[in-house]
Amino acid sequence: MDLNGLVPAIVTPMKDDGAVDEKALVSYISWIVPQGPKALAVNTDAGEGPHLLPEEKLRVLAVVAGELAGQLPVVCGLGGPSTDAVLEFGRKAKVAGASAWLVFPSPAFRGTTGIDPVIVGYHREVASLGVPMVLFQLQEGLGGAEYPLETIAELVDIPESIAIKEATFDQAKYKKTVAFLRGLPRQITILTGNDNFILESFEMGADGALLGFGSVVTREQVDMIRMARANDYAGAKALYRRINPLAQACFAAPVREYRARLKAVLHMQGVLPTAAVRRPLLPLTGAARGALKRVLADNSFPGGK
Repeated sequence: MDLNGLVPAIVTPMKDDGAVDEKALVSYISWIVPQGPKALAVNTDAGEGPHLLPEEKLRVLAVVAGELAGQLPVVCGLGGPSTDAVLEFGRKAKVAGASAWLVFPSPAFRGTTGIDPVIVGYHREVASLGVPMVLFQLQEGLGGAEYPLETIAELVDIPESIAIKEATFDQAKYKKTVAFLRGLPRQITILTGNDNFILESFEMGADGALLGFGSVVTREQVDMIRMARANDYAGAKALYRRINPLAQACFAAPVREYRARLKAVLHMQGVLPTAAVRRPLLPLTGAARGALKRVLADNSFPGGK
């Protein structure tokens, strides 16, 4: 599975009452696929996966997989309150069209050292489903956990592990993790999940990017990553100067609002019919929408003032 490029963690379009809007989802897929992503990720944090019911997540996966019809892999976010619940959902999601898992870290994984048997055992059980795994190190501010390097080495050795998404949002931690991964006997794809320093991630060794920010201004990010991977950093940096202000605006504090901001951008650009989010999240205020509009306008993106 080639994930060496951009994998957008797509948003889940919703109606004003918070229900999943399947018609808008199909339209959104038809908008994003021609822009050149390597795969699409569904039921992620950006897609409000933690706020969807299991049957809704399965339906979102089935709709996306059906629309892609094998054109691209579908990476499905996988997480839940217990190992048994995750395995039950995983068996159904495998049938519904998941090409790979993005294995969400549990809050139960926090505060550990060395080789953690809970983390390693959990991933081995997920691997028993027979679907490729993208490991996921996520900052605690977004409900995740950061893994000891010794644990990461154990996870990389699981045959089903094909990639790791590193999303600590901390450049020093990211650089240290990438250097460690490059020194392991078994190599897997390194995906940055750091929407706040995308191009810098490639300068420090990323192979690809699995990003919520990839759900907007997708073509520009595809082109930037292609240039970076070809060592054309002059061209990549020129694009990044245009892209990065929007990334910083979408992922400003409080970072939890990034989901509403991404949807607001897509609504302003006419890609989504609404910018509705699932409670307990709230839509943006008028002032916040105005600030995003100004960033779009200042950087020559559709949807600006």
